[in-house]
Amino acid sequence: MAASGTLSTFRLPPLPTIREIIKLFRLQAVKQLSQNFLLDLRLTDKIVRKAGDLTNAYVYEVGPGPGGITRSILNANVTELLVVEKDSRFIPGLQMLSDAAPGKLRIVHGDVLTYKIERAFPESLKRRWEDDPPNVHIIGNLPFSVSTPLIIKWLENVSCKDGPFVYGRTQMTLTFQKEVAERLTASTGSKQRSRLSVMAQYLCNVQHILTIPGRAFVPKPEVDVGVVHFTPLTRPRIEQPFKLVERVVQNAFQFRRKYCYRGLGMLFPEVQRVESTEKLLELADVDPTLRPSQLSVSHFKSLCDVYRKMCDEDPHLFTYNFREELKQNKSKNQERENKERSRR
Repeated sequence: MAASGTLSTFRLPPLPTIREIIKLFRLQAVKQLSQNFLLDLRLTDKIVRKAGDLTNAYVYEVGPGPGGITRSILNANVTELLVVEKDSRFIPGLQMLSDAAPGKLRIVHGDVLTYKIERAFPESLKRRWEDDPPNVHIIGNLPFSVSTPLIIKWLENVSCKDGPFVYGRTQMTLTFQKEVAERLTASTGSKQRSRLSVMAQYLCNVQHILTIPGRAFVPKPEVDVGVVHFTPLTRPRIEQPFKLVERVVQNAFQFRRKYCYRGLGMLFPEVQRVESTEKLLELADVDPTLRPSQLSVSHFKSLCDVYRKMCDEDPHLFTYNFREELKQNKSKNQERENKERSRR
């Protein structure tokens, strides 16, 4: 691999194994936080190699835990590694790594969902969006409980070119439950096709690059783990605001076994639902009898473009919430029933 020839430039000195670190600091994975430790450094090396050539790179690692992937990143001859860890129990073990790699490892005790990375790395690393990706990488073995909200957050950052993407088209190499990894990379028409597939693929080139068996982790999760690599596209496949795209895609997949017109109809108030849904599908040139999983990114582009025009004509459309209307209708029906009972 490209990075392997540079590993001799910097090597961590002999250190306790990850298993010994866990024992030394009495670390236990917290089930409620869906924590799973990867102890095999051959596997952590493989994940890091899959991220690409990290020579002189600036790397942002999320959820380092006891530091398995952290060691592999440091041995890939990076310029700087920034780790953000929420669980204070892991900080002493990470500090041991920092002491062994002077000036290379920066530790932040914080929450990756709220941490601001915009000013973490030098301004000189920034690249224009149209240029090659910057020498900034995000790598992480994510707890399952945080992986989906975090990737949605970062995809919105890609759309807005902010957060980790102020530096340009920052690449990400992240772990997910295998099922989630398959959803992220699922093609049109496949069983795994979902909201995540469309939201990721309209903004990024997404590759499922590695599967790690669950038995490699401690404690062993009930599922295998997929490693997914994201490279933001120079131009999104749907050029509409993220929230608008998310709204259309979420509604389309609400009734995944039904025809797509059923879910898309929930974009509109009941009084105009049939007429507006027909208009949306006709102008977007989308067959109303396609299932949500059969809709391509091109289909969603057309749907989002037409829906945007409809929202421009009627601004109340974008704030419409069919669940709220359902709740109000139920409340009105209940009031009516109560009045009828009181008359008897």
